[in-house]
Amino acid sequence: MNIDMVSEHASPLATLGGADAGGQNVHVGALAVALAERGHEVVVHTRRDDADLPDSVPFAPGVTVEHVPAGPARPIPKDDLLPYMTDFAAHLGRRWLSRPPDIVHAHFWMSGLAALGGARDHGVPVVQTFHALGRVKRRYQRDADTSPAGRVRLEGQVGRDATAVVATCTDEVRELGAYGVPPDRVFVVPCGVDTERFRPDGPVSERDGARPRVLTVGRLVPRKGVDTLLEAMRRVPDADLLIAGGPERSRLGDDPEARRLMSLAEEYGVTDRVVFLGRVAHDEIPALVRSADVVVSVPWYEPFGIVPIEAMACGVPVVASAVGGHLDTVLDGVTGLRVPPRRPDELAASLRRLLGDAGLRRSLSRAAAEHAHGRYSWDRVAAETESVYEQVIETARERLAFAEGARS
Repeated sequence: MNIDMVSEHASPLATLGGADAGGQNVHVGALAVALAERGHEVVVHTRRDDADLPDSVPFAPGVTVEHVPAGPARPIPKDDLLPYMTDFAAHLGRRWLSRPPDIVHAHFWMSGLAALGGARDHGVPVVQTFHALGRVKRRYQRDADTSPAGRVRLEGQVGRDATAVVATCTDEVRELGAYGVPPDRVFVVPCGVDTERFRPDGPVSERDGARPRVLTVGRLVPRKGVDTLLEAMRRVPDADLLIAGGPERSRLGDDPEARRLMSLAEEYGVTDRVVFLGRVAHDEIPALVRSADVVVSVPWYEPFGIVPIEAMACGVPVVASAVGGHLDTVLDGVTGLRVPPRRPDELAASLRRLLGDAGLRRSLSRAAAEHAHGRYSWDRVAAETESVYEQVIETARERLAFAEGARS
């Protein structure tokens, strides 16, 4: 089938680690490639943020990325993109006059607005994946939430108007119900992991000294809970912490969140055991993960969370906050340990338990790798997504046939 994805701010071509470049970029690119490997043709539509970008870029066999002119051709924070979604939708509508896809899959709520607007006159079914929900973000970030004022209202409209919604975890299904999205139009399909690259065997980054290594990977934004981890490290003596994420290492001093975290490390007296790596290329992450004794992911909330399954796929036990997608991916006491968010004392206790028990780490490692490779391979995720597409297309055909029969 011909599949068009809409990912207005998260291009598969983007460099990961910036404020708006993370798990969604990986998800869109990897899902597109996995679907193409199953015989489908995929086009990813993303906003042009550089005037020198070509209109179309081959991404992988069967996958093309098209740059949509919507707003100024420069980087713009995703929370400021709403005014340009009308132009984005108009472009898609014109594009689909000559090549209507069999199905459209929108990623993020603003992509949903653009996709629904572009598909309106073409009768093309639209599947929506939110990746994050505004009502959840507002609940946890409150005044720090920079989302457009109308996000929650428009997000609910997208959920109700979409032909189907793909939720990435079971916790999201409950949240969608509060938007009035009918449960029979919601399908749960998780994010995936590249099990060829993220596996227990493979290159391992060098380690200095014999102290245990704790690793956290992700964007340097407050909700990721790195401050909680830094405070916990006060109670985890003789262990090193590596923090991967944010801008290039040479530019960490220019980043407000990096500076805040460095100040906290000094305040907590752990500076000599904490290394800020800055941005690490995604190709280098597997070796870095394999060098760790434990990977920590303790955000306040997490729509899905790609880092824990990447770590588990490498056979590294995880300590994760008991929120959102972590409730599905991290099996407490089996593939890792779950802790309440923003509780440095409980996080420290879990880290001491893991680092002090090599047998427990080995048990969790084996189960983690088996679980990640069995449940979260991109081939399996693509097969489940393909099944959703087929059901949605068949339902749309039946409704069209019924409507035509009623008119005759």
